[in-house]
Amino acid sequence: MTACIVGWSHLPFGKLEGETVESLIVKAAIGALEHASIGPEDVDEIVLGHFNAGFSPQDFTASLVLQASDAFRFKPATRVENACATGSAAVHQGIKTIRAGAAKVVLVVGVEKMTSTPGPEIGKNLLKASYLPEEGDIPAGFAGVFGQIAAAYFQKYGDQSDALAKIAAKNHKNGVNNPYAQMRKDLGFEFCRQESEKNPFVAGPLKRTDCSLVSDGAAALVLTDTQTALKMKRAVAFRAASHVQDFLPISKRDILQFEGCAEGWKRALNQAGVTIDDLSFVETHDCFTIAELIEYEAMGLAKPGEGARVAMEGQTEMGGRLPVNPSGGLKAKGHPIGASGVSMHVLSAMQLTAEAGGIQVPDAKLAGIFNMGGAAVANYVSVLERIK
Repeated sequence: MTACIVGWSHLPFGKLEGETVESLIVKAAIGALEHASIGPEDVDEIVLGHFNAGFSPQDFTASLVLQASDAFRFKPATRVENACATGSAAVHQGIKTIRAGAAKVVLVVGVEKMTSTPGPEIGKNLLKASYLPEEGDIPAGFAGVFGQIAAAYFQKYGDQSDALAKIAAKNHKNGVNNPYAQMRKDLGFEFCRQESEKNPFVAGPLKRTDCSLVSDGAAALVLTDTQTALKMKRAVAFRAASHVQDFLPISKRDILQFEGCAEGWKRALNQAGVTIDDLSFVETHDCFTIAELIEYEAMGLAKPGEGARVAMEGQTEMGGRLPVNPSGGLKAKGHPIGASGVSMHVLSAMQLTAEAGGIQVPDAKLAGIFNMGGAAVANYVSVLERIK
């Protein structure tokens, strides 16, 4: 691959009162340029990841990045969207631009402002990432979609509620030390496994602790070609970047296999010339705990139906065989849709440059990232390595 991450910024995720899509974009963009030690005049192209789907009344947002500096005027700026994988779609678009030789420096920003939307509208907006003719009437919105997936998984492989609770507890524990995380509280395994007034069932076998958070947030990064990156302070290279799109209707797929995810990992690992065991850690898309569980199987950590064993044995905890979501994942960090994929890349680059602070994975050399849109429809995998 010919693209490298040379700078970034990450705003805290959460309920950000007084912030707008515009203000979040501007802060993230300025921060990334400062971290890369470049000016807006050095940027050749801008890519914005913004899902929206009704969360923001301002729906034409690519040019909002130009609000960060008048020097951005007349530079090409494009907004991309691919459901919950929107952030990674923006990153991968930037990679393609550099690989094509159309730009040397690309600014990528991911953003979402969700919390000012009324609760029922949030569910309605998120459900737009499903196949509405068949899945649009599922109760509880997108949580209902994954509730059905969890129920089908349990029916086939047995009740795995404890494994889901183990995943939730792991990610919340990791999130305590992430200064950008929306929820920095170690809830513990027992709290996550027990139904209670504070942890009720939301959809099917999924409880509140099985569901990611509604969030506001933004993250940004600067991409350059390798030759330019090697002249910069830091350079984190893409060993691989794969994008696999699957059918939108769940009825056309075996939803328990996450086949698009598996194919994305296969292509990325082959491209990078490594195996899953060569990775130092993985940031994966835990929009719901059942998603992370099935992703263990799709990425090759376990055979189909055996992901629960990986969770229960602590293989994906910090210090385990392969730490998964040292950031706390979407579960604890929050899931501002358009920002999530950019966040995954930023936090992974921080790990590889030993700038991750309290969530640092010791001696991290190779990062794996999986970001998913819809129910394993848009599948993006990146493999990152520091080269400077």
